[in-house]
Amino acid sequence: MDERLGKAYKLCSKKVIEELFENGLKIKQYPFVLQYKQIDLPTKKNFQIVCSVPKRIHKKAVTRNRIKRLMRETVRKKKYIIEEDFPHNKKQLALFLIYTGKEEENYSLLLDKIELLFERLMKDDDNKQEEIKNIL
Repeated sequence: MDERLGKAYKLCSKKVIEELFENGLKIKQYPFVLQYKQIDLPTKKNFQIVCSVPKRIHKKAVTRNRIKRLMRETVRKKKYIIEEDFPHNKKQLALFLIYTGKEEENYSLLLDKIELLFERLMKDDDNKQEEIKNIL
């Protein structure tokens, strides 16, 4: 499986990001908060993501950049969780991942938390699809 996380996975559209925060759903898994929305994206990838670390929590740019680098690496390693579930449905997700922890966590903890977060995302998405089918 391809483990690269190239430019096609980066969410750059301001319109999509605004739509994500206005109408998107939220999942919390300490130290992360994930805003997500099923939306049509301008790429053929299953999802696009933005990683963010608030400046008011982590004042130094060096710390913010290191945390973002670790976040991107964990997403790169665990993106298969999303990609395995999505090719069948031809859906696309816009994701905005925010680091809310007060301290810098180690890589192995972040890897475990991202895995839990992505599994919850897939479970929540499946539940939403079942509810829509039941309504119709």
